[in-house]
Amino acid sequence: MLDKTIVNEFSHVRPGDTPWKGQGLRDFFLYRDLGVAQATGGRVIAHLVRANSAPEKGTGWHTHSAEFHIVLMLKGWARFMYEDKETLVAAGDCVHQRPGIRHFLFDYSPDMEYLEVVGPADFGTHDAEGPAPVPSPTPWPVPAASG
Repeated sequence: MLDKTIVNEFSHVRPGDTPWKGQGLRDFFLYRDLGVAQATGGRVIAHLVRANSAPEKGTGWHTHSAEFHIVLMLKGWARFMYEDKETLVAAGDCVHQRPGIRHFLFDYSPDMEYLEVVGPADFGTHDAEGPAPVPSPTPWPVPAASG
């Protein structure tokens, strides 16, 4: 018999409660879990994502098998290709990525940080054929030598 129990727990995660980790979807980002996947029994995930290293290859063209997906840019900026359109997403912007949209995050600022909310929590990511050429990323400034 199918268990129809819905988990819907209260959750309150403070900045020091969960660490930034590199074990997420992309190795050039860091992720911080906000406790929503556990609180909702996996119906939704919410995490913070921030730049960990300069964009070199980006995410590649891909889609997600998700029913709901938003990105709310908190700091900095990122440049995406959504289908054949280049889109700059800057601090304060919110993007709803419709199910199955082909996209490619190819450039971002060193201070980029965004909130990502996706349902279900165990959404899939699938490589996709690119519908358009992708611009080159902006090189990050080289840190000044100390001494």
